[in-house]
Amino acid sequence: MARCPAHVALCSLALLLLLPAARSATFMMTNNCGYTVWPGLLSGAGTAPLSTTGFALAHGASATVDAPASWSGRMWARTLCATDAATGKFTCATGDCGSGSVQCNGAGAAPPATLAEFTLDGSGGLDFFDVSLVDGYNIPMLIVPQGAGGGGGNGSADSGKCMATGCLVDLNGACPADLRVMATSTSGAGGAVACRSACEAFGTPQYCCSGAYGNPNTCRPSTYSQFFKNACPRAYSYAYDDSTSTFTCATGISYAITFCPSTTSGKYSGENPQAAGVQPTNGSMVYLGGEQLATGAASVKAARASQLLLAALAAVALL
Repeated sequence: MARCPAHVALCSLALLLLLPAARSATFMMTNNCGYTVWPGLLSGAGTAPLSTTGFALAHGASATVDAPASWSGRMWARTLCATDAATGKFTCATGDCGSGSVQCNGAGAAPPATLAEFTLDGSGGLDFFDVSLVDGYNIPMLIVPQGAGGGGGNGSADSGKCMATGCLVDLNGACPADLRVMATSTSGAGGAVACRSACEAFGTPQYCCSGAYGNPNTCRPSTYSQFFKNACPRAYSYAYDDSTSTFTCATGISYAITFCPSTTSGKYSGENPQAAGVQPTNGSMVYLGGEQLATGAASVKAARASQLLLAALAAVALL
């Protein structure tokens, strides 16, 4: 028996409603640093670009960026940025994307920079995310899933990996001397503004997990990567740090990204501590297998950083 077009249309609409909808996500970025940062955003290959690739975020300000379903990419904060009065070129001391403007326009962060990495609606209908120090570190960062458990009903059924992650404290002062990036001023004074990875500092296959070291069996944690891991146990410290550093949530939720989330960030009122001539921690040094690591006061600071992160993440889990 023939069916009328209206009946067919209603059946088609009903089928569409039963299909799972592709969900977008919202990223809310908040700057708790005592100075302006300039977030940069880079979409992965084959992924639609976001509505912005860079902007200024003043101390205490927040901004939201919507991402389409199945988006992947990374975000970071640029610091100590300025526009050259003569050339009009915009550059940053850390995290610079080389575009010459506030918008990064498809360019990524020059290391060292703390990275927030996302793959939305990936394998098994899950979002994958992490905070990575593989390319080094410039400022503290925290990612907190918002509404976990509501996106599809399995937000808490993904092996318990839907939780906050990040690196909570300033590691620049405690950074090993041969990884430390210093800023200079017209007076000649300067402080540590970033901490390089061993790969960037030395460029060897052992540290870059390349060549003969290009697999998890041969590329192992170094004492340099352990410096980052001990301070920030949930952040990526080297290329094959997946098991303790990748987190997943059911797709369809949003994420809060906070720059300088630690309580110590608030002690700076309008002053950029990285540009204020803050001297690095004056700890003694020790050599282990040819690798120089900070000890003394610096190692105590890194250990304290780890304790603060674990305490903060525990508090987030109770919210």
